[in-house]
Amino acid sequence: MSEITVSSPPTGAVDLRGDPKRRRRESIIAGVFRASAIVSIIISAAIVFSLFGKALDFALNVDVAALWADQGWFPRRGFFDLRSIVAGTFVVTGVAMLVAAPLGLGAAIYLAEFAKPRVRRTLKPILEILAGIPSVVLGFFALTWISPEIVQRFFSHATAFNMAAAGLAVGVLITPLVAAVTEDSLRAVPHALREAAYGLAARKRSVVARVILPAATSGIVASFILAISRAIGETMIVAIAAGGTGGSDLALDPTQPGQTMTAAMTALAIGSDQVKGEANTFPSLFFVGLLLFFMTMILNVVSERFVRRVREKY
Repeated sequence: MSEITVSSPPTGAVDLRGDPKRRRRESIIAGVFRASAIVSIIISAAIVFSLFGKALDFALNVDVAALWADQGWFPRRGFFDLRSIVAGTFVVTGVAMLVAAPLGLGAAIYLAEFAKPRVRRTLKPILEILAGIPSVVLGFFALTWISPEIVQRFFSHATAFNMAAAGLAVGVLITPLVAAVTEDSLRAVPHALREAAYGLAARKRSVVARVILPAATSGIVASFILAISRAIGETMIVAIAAGGTGGSDLALDPTQPGQTMTAAMTALAIGSDQVKGEANTFPSLFFVGLLLFFMTMILNVVSERFVRRVREKY
């Protein structure tokens, strides 16, 4: 195959390649972006590589049946029931989404479609302040107010430390995330769709419910999955408010103590770089971390495929 060469334009012809300085600047910028993408991939690979060795040791040295035994998650005693911490993770995340999904979606709809520009400029920064509150502060808030004033008041059998309080606090934490991403998706819907609906004498709520929300479905779902990933990875709130610092039995009742995967890792490794206990205690940290990494990766892959399938291009 012959090599294709680009020759200089003949004398008198117009050079359509543009200014050489501009092309050099664009090449440099493209190189910086390419390097950023490569570094991101390298960092992800390094995380997996750092976890894989110890996680493999744990998987090879622990009987598979022990990972599903009805003994709870007490790694210092040699009990590694993964169901306990996986179930706790899903319970807390589920409670959090019950709070964040309606509140975040409602706030986004109001800011994008109903609020006046002046009101939007005032309310949006206030909403985003919630995202800046340290999670440890929300953890103490869940323990000292949410648990006694909400959970224990409505559920008399609830304990002081419970997954419901932790889930409500995590829901408050991720509400601004849902609201921000959803609002961007709603405002990205072309105004022509709104105007066409209004031209057919549709009311405001009908336009929002039947035109704008369906058109922004991909962005709304992406915000929910992003919030779920954030809730799964939350540590401090659950470690403070959910209980189960030394371990956890399998519990599906949100009003009872429980432990998530991130809180289990924190409780096991905190205060020392040498985790004491049964021989497989220390490698279990890497195994849970790798499992958590793959869970969030699967969520992101599913989110990307779903968004591509339902995305509308205007």
